[in-house]
Amino acid sequence: MYELKTKENDNSVIEFIENVESPKKREDAYRLLDIFTETTGYKAKMWGPSIIGFGSYHYKYESGHEGDAPLVGFSPRKAKISLYFAVGDDEKREELLKEFGKHTSGKACVYINKVADIDVDVLQALIKRSIEFLEERYEVRK
Repeated sequence: MYELKTKENDNSVIEFIENVESPKKREDAYRLLDIFTETTGYKAKMWGPSIIGFGSYHYKYESGHEGDAPLVGFSPRKAKISLYFAVGDDEKREELLKEFGKHTSGKACVYINKVADIDVDVLQALIKRSIEFLEERYEVRK
């Protein structure tokens, strides 16, 4: 049976951020921590060794695979900062990303170099929309 590696754990978010090598990335991580906490109303939790997540939801696929995931989150990785949003709300997300600022994106992630490159108001809209999208479809855990 497949076991999910990215699980919520009790590791310290602050300790994780303090161990980010780049002082600029560390500063951006604290800024994002404030933005995500204020926007979601959820306490930050570590998911796996490197994702800072907010809230959680339980999903179950038709294949029978199920698990828990954060509603939204971020990770200050070496190359870029990864922002995690809901998968499946592509049209609304693409619309918001047009006004977001300098970024690249994948299926579930949006990648930025630094917070100064983006519009924080659009980030807050992306966070809110992601949570709304997931609340409409899944069992959200507070």
